[in-house]
Amino acid sequence: MSAFWLGASAWALPEDREQPIRVQADSAELDDRQGVAVYRGDVVITQGTMKITGDTVTITQDSNGDVEVFTSIGKPAYYEQKPAVDKEIVKAYGLTIQYFAANERIVLLDQAKVVQEGNTFEGEKIVYDTRRQIVNAGRATNTDVSTPRPRVDMVIQPRKREQAAEQPQ
Repeated sequence: MSAFWLGASAWALPEDREQPIRVQADSAELDDRQGVAVYRGDVVITQGTMKITGDTVTITQDSNGDVEVFTSIGKPAYYEQKPAVDKEIVKAYGLTIQYFAANERIVLLDQAKVVQEGNTFEGEKIVYDTRRQIVNAGRATNTDVSTPRPRVDMVIQPRKREQAAEQPQ
């Protein structure tokens, strides 16, 4: 499992956090007092190389106006981000995707799937802490899932010979 998940330093380029957030949607409902914005209809959110799509996306901000959580709901919702200049884009799917900006954690729920450099990882729930590079996957307890999946399914591609030769033993 570590070969799959630790191949990239994190799921995000460091400069992505410094980029403006762009939101496109059919409609928007903003509540500044509560710090909540709800976007509906073919929602596309981008920030640097990060892209989140869904039927409905809710953005929650803290009292300072900093983004706390992006919650995307779709069939499926989609997340992508380029982890490093020399790495391929990481793609993630789930009927619900939550991105916790402050602690750089992504939660994929219901039909969760991650694709990174040809490797795939599927389950009911996948939680990835990009800062500490720790993945937890398994059953989505206390959550109704549309497709119960009692086991995690992972496919890891073999390393190319040049990559294997470059890695110290």
